[in-house]
Amino acid sequence: MKKFLLTTFSIACLFAFAIEGKAQLQINGGAPYLMNVPKDMSTDFFDMTNIFFFANQLSAFDPATAEGTINWQRSTLVTRQAFNSNIWNTATLRMRDFPGRAYVNNPDLKFKLDFVSPRTIRIRILTSPIEPESYDSPMLVKEPNTGDPSWKLTQNDDAAVVYTSPNGSITVEKNPWRMIFRDAKGKILTKTERRRDMDSTQVKILPFNFVKRGSDNSRSINPVFTITPGEKIFGCGESATKLDKVGQKVNLFVTDPQGPETDMMYKPIPFFMSNMGYGMFMHTSAPVTCDFGATNINVTRLYMGDENLDLFVFLGEPKDILDEYTNITGKSPMPPLWSFGTWMSRITYLTQQEGYDVAANLRKHKIPADVIHFDTGWFETDWQCDYEFAPSRFSDPQKMINDLKDQGFHISLWQITYFTPKNRYFKEIIEKGLHVKNGNEGMPYEDAVLDFSNPEAVKWYQEKIGGLIKMGVGAIKADFGEAAPFNGLYASGKTGYYEHNLYPLRYNKAVVDVTHQVSGDFIEWARSAWAGSQRYPLHWGGDAANTDYGMEGTLRAGLSFGLSGFPFWSHDIGGFVVSTPVDLYRRWLPFGFLSSHSRAHGAPPTEPWLYKDQNMVKYFRESAELKYKLMPYVYAEAKECTEKGLPMVRAMFVEFPNDFGSWQVENQYMFGSRILVAPMFTPGQSRQVYLPAGKWIDYQSGKVYTGSGNYQEIPVGEIQAVILVRDGSILPHIKLAQSTKEMDWSKLALKVYSVDVKEATGQVCLPSEGVLHNVSVKGGKITAPTLAGKTKLTID
Repeated sequence: MKKFLLTTFSIACLFAFAIEGKAQLQINGGAPYLMNVPKDMSTDFFDMTNIFFFANQLSAFDPATAEGTINWQRSTLVTRQAFNSNIWNTATLRMRDFPGRAYVNNPDLKFKLDFVSPRTIRIRILTSPIEPESYDSPMLVKEPNTGDPSWKLTQNDDAAVVYTSPNGSITVEKNPWRMIFRDAKGKILTKTERRRDMDSTQVKILPFNFVKRGSDNSRSINPVFTITPGEKIFGCGESATKLDKVGQKVNLFVTDPQGPETDMMYKPIPFFMSNMGYGMFMHTSAPVTCDFGATNINVTRLYMGDENLDLFVFLGEPKDILDEYTNITGKSPMPPLWSFGTWMSRITYLTQQEGYDVAANLRKHKIPADVIHFDTGWFETDWQCDYEFAPSRFSDPQKMINDLKDQGFHISLWQITYFTPKNRYFKEIIEKGLHVKNGNEGMPYEDAVLDFSNPEAVKWYQEKIGGLIKMGVGAIKADFGEAAPFNGLYASGKTGYYEHNLYPLRYNKAVVDVTHQVSGDFIEWARSAWAGSQRYPLHWGGDAANTDYGMEGTLRAGLSFGLSGFPFWSHDIGGFVVSTPVDLYRRWLPFGFLSSHSRAHGAPPTEPWLYKDQNMVKYFRESAELKYKLMPYVYAEAKECTEKGLPMVRAMFVEFPNDFGSWQVENQYMFGSRILVAPMFTPGQSRQVYLPAGKWIDYQSGKVYTGSGNYQEIPVGEIQAVILVRDGSILPHIKLAQSTKEMDWSKLALKVYSVDVKEATGQVCLPSEGVLHNVSVKGGKITAPTLAGKTKLTID
């Protein structure tokens, strides 16, 4: 009996405790939390100690302002026994609060629609009478528009209110309350789940609801939307699991998964899109668990930690949705030209002489390159970030930076924002109060974690980073950022419940802002992210395993990240953890160089000339030369991505939304709009490649393939990947140079890939002006009027 009581007490102690009015669960899906593992928010919505409020009916609504109130029915979960099984059910609840007249049993709470653009609707729902104070959300590039005139009130009667634009409609049914989203043809895209839709005896799905926790009376909201048979859902950040998220439960909580092989993410993003023709952005920084038909195939359940709903719904095809989403959260600026070149790195170069040696070997072996990265070892003590080159190993870092820049190399430096007790800045950070604190103004961790919600901390940090950029350092590696204290108190006045996920965004902003201020470049090399981080390029995929699965997971993660609004992304070519086997390295190289940014990094050796197999230099050089010759294509496609919110590493269906098969493909991609890349994830000389309708020309052999929405076995070329060009494409090329600094943009060669399409098209963007120019070729004649006098174009 004593043992039973002790166990019960232990479980009760683990169950929950409150911080700043928000419950922080200590049980996560039945298991105790480890620090900074993802939070599964769904458990709150099956807790029988919580009070449930189900969206009941529209109690008031002004069609002119699209604002009113929803009546919420107080309910509880109960058990029901049937044939020796206990299942849960719901029951309406009569309030027992005291004094009873001071509270409302079924509250009427605010509901508002805003029409942001012809394709975007903003929905806000409160779960208490208290409206949150307005603030400048770091996730939004600006406060979104309201009252877009393209939306018209087309129905207003006792049954429903309907607003319609040229791109679709939203119907708000009054009793019971429900929202229905349709496309321009009237097809239902999705709708909210209502209580009437449930069977009275078998409650399989809880409808749109919010809970008030028994542990502390805090609230969290749970929007519930229908899933259509055959529906596919994509996005949610840099996720390495299956690209289509239907059937998955996705936790949106920034964490360190130690590589793209698990269901955790460095870069979760509260945004997703559907093949039905809609997308959703949850404007929140609280933890979210998205259940995309994982526990019931009928519905998407958004288990949100936030007490209020601020939801943007986008209508259209994938390109439309990405454009609309990034209009809200921001487009990426253009990184500098040199950043698109080769980054050579390892963990870690330790001396000034190693920097010179790497530069000399790159030039000796004629491997085009633009960046040399010093990782954790450029300080006097490895991993102890003090923003100063180790005097014992860097006799004259300024001279090294200048010399390497003269040779066409930029320097990248690793750093971190966690300061251990032995770090020279630990005491200063504590004394100045620049760190995240606990509830007693003390330390939530052993390390001092810079609080980027504190302007003084940002100023202190940017002075350190700015000093390095003034020396001529090209880029800062913004490593980590996933472990902001969840139970911490921040200068913003919020706890980690709302600041943990924002930490990467604030971190990204601090680095890129000061870099741009000093050098004029928009650049960093960051690992963690949240919604809005795309404004601060660029990000890489973290610590991938040196395995075939590590490579495959990396591509899925990159595709998913691109479908979450990020144009620019990279990964450690060959993987990170151990030295990469030659065969894997060779197969990974074209995938790495046909990504927006290309870095060799990880356990040594990463440098090809240090491999016993001397062919590694050749393999590496061939892939690097491929990208450097294609740099005009890369740069122009990158520019278009900054304007439209598109990814460089692009899922097939983004380019071919009307091709059903393209929505199934997750092991090949479009590099920009015109090049199809199918990496080799296992050893071999050919692979199955999905080809949408039309002609496809092999970039390496020139062989023509006819696509009809089918798979074909296609051999690789000398470069170990299948690389195909879309019929009717112009790929601008430039004379090979050993760095982007040496490239001659006054002469460009247009390679024309045309079989059935008689007029080929392409784009050119000159780095000197940063403007996109359309180019076409028909019958051997070049048409590019806006490029006249700016560069000489020839047909190759």
